[in-house]
Amino acid sequence: MTKADIVNEVAKSTGIEKTAVQTVIEASMESIKESLAKGEPVYLRGFGSFIIKHRAEKAARNITRNTTMTIPAHDIPAFKPAKVFVASVKK
Repeated sequence: MTKADIVNEVAKSTGIEKTAVQTVIEASMESIKESLAKGEPVYLRGFGSFIIKHRAEKAARNITRNTTMTIPAHDIPAFKPAKVFVASVKK
């Protein structure tokens, strides 16, 4: 499902214009990105949490050149689904 599909589904189920729905979805995504950029997690009850995970520095191998390199520590965005969400998908 793409963002356009989500916009169409929400517009159809609520009766709101597609442009208004798209604006709201874009704004909510932007808000989530800004919060994560600040290091603040986003909790959506019954859906899940958008969090920042810290990855420690590690050694990796380039098997084609048979060399070792170091990947520096970094943060990545992650999504952790809520138990209710997992249960509904797991059926």
